[in-house]
Amino acid sequence: MTFPTYFEAFDAKQMLTDYPVGDAFITRYTGMSRDELHAIQNDRFLKLMKRGWEIPFYQRLWGKQAIEPGDIAGLADITKLPVYDKSDLMASVNDFPPYGDFDGRGDTPVVFHTTSGTTGRPQPLMFGPKGREITNLLVGRMYRWMGLGRDDVVQSVYGHGMINGGHYIREAVTHFTNALFLSAGTGIETRSINQVNLMADFNVSCMVGFVDYIRKLADVAAAEELFDRINLSMIIGHLGTEDRASTEAAWQGAKAYDWYGVGDTGSIAGEGPERDGMYVWEDAQYLELLDVDSGAPVAAGETGDMVVTCLFKDDIAPCIRFNTHDITEERTDSNATGMVFKRITGFKGRSDNMVKLRGINIFPHAIGAIIEGRSDLTGEYVCRVTRDDAGRDEMHVTLESKGSSSQAELVDLLRKGIGIEVDVALVDAGETAKDTQIDTRQKPIRLIDERGL
Repeated sequence: MTFPTYFEAFDAKQMLTDYPVGDAFITRYTGMSRDELHAIQNDRFLKLMKRGWEIPFYQRLWGKQAIEPGDIAGLADITKLPVYDKSDLMASVNDFPPYGDFDGRGDTPVVFHTTSGTTGRPQPLMFGPKGREITNLLVGRMYRWMGLGRDDVVQSVYGHGMINGGHYIREAVTHFTNALFLSAGTGIETRSINQVNLMADFNVSCMVGFVDYIRKLADVAAAEELFDRINLSMIIGHLGTEDRASTEAAWQGAKAYDWYGVGDTGSIAGEGPERDGMYVWEDAQYLELLDVDSGAPVAAGETGDMVVTCLFKDDIAPCIRFNTHDITEERTDSNATGMVFKRITGFKGRSDNMVKLRGINIFPHAIGAIIEGRSDLTGEYVCRVTRDDAGRDEMHVTLESKGSSSQAELVDLLRKGIGIEVDVALVDAGETAKDTQIDTRQKPIRLIDERGL
């Protein structure tokens, strides 16, 4: 049987021409106009749509709206297409087990992963060679623009197994940065005490992963008295709404950089060297911000759901108007780098985790930003939402205290921060771990909904 191997399935040199990295990336996109960028986006979108029409999932999705190929003449028509989300993909898996009908594999090599499955059956994630390598490239060039170099040693605390995170970050670093890479994984894969000893033994200069666990490792390093042997200078994580200052202080001055992406899309946006907002990689990702309730586009500066179209995924698994249900807003001020790409403020919470209490929308992740920097708290928290017999919803916030906190003061702090009073309970350091699962999950649980909806 004749079939292409992985590196015969796409043109790597052409990929680097189309999606430059390093100095070539900076030169191209700091010297480009928005009109030039839009022309590139439009051309890639049309190629993507041609592939989309060949995928059964989109044939069904678009056919239900009586959309025909001739209805979509370019990016200006993208709003004619319906959005979809994970529930639609999982419905596809249920109807067409075990993989669903949203990929077009054929003879093309496939990289297969799944989501974590912590909230139900894992979602399949499939990548063709071209889509996979551009996914890797977007992370690699982002890391390089942030300042990661070939002399750095990178320790990753992303998980492995079936989930995508640790695998594609390893590929991104090794394929596109030339830095040395340590696949430490989560605290389950490599115990925390061993993690910090790896950092000391192998002169780790950069740590990548979810910031909650990265902060915990700082406490372990201090307990092991390893800071005189650890020379961490850079942290590339997912800061969300949280204050980076406490993370940097915990690691004694290492600079923290923020970025955003999801499993279906790869990296969507990340900070530049000046760390002032996250640049959307608009040559590869077309980002729309849509009103959570109406689905209409929101104005720059207003919050909305991030809906993503991956302009580069025109091989086996197109991604066209995928609703992440993550909330952000577009920056309206100018940037200091001259980069043509738009910027967003970063992850502000999930619309499907949004809690409405007495008419006010509350995002549990916002709690992190409010309590960060307080010396009396560890920064760990978990929220519970309950509903009483009268149908009234309440939120209860459990905070980890180092022993000197005033409950009344913290109730007032949260009331001012989120606009409504919530119950506050104080527990000792480490006591929220059972609920947040910070030692076993890449993303700790911050909301436990006990309303039985």
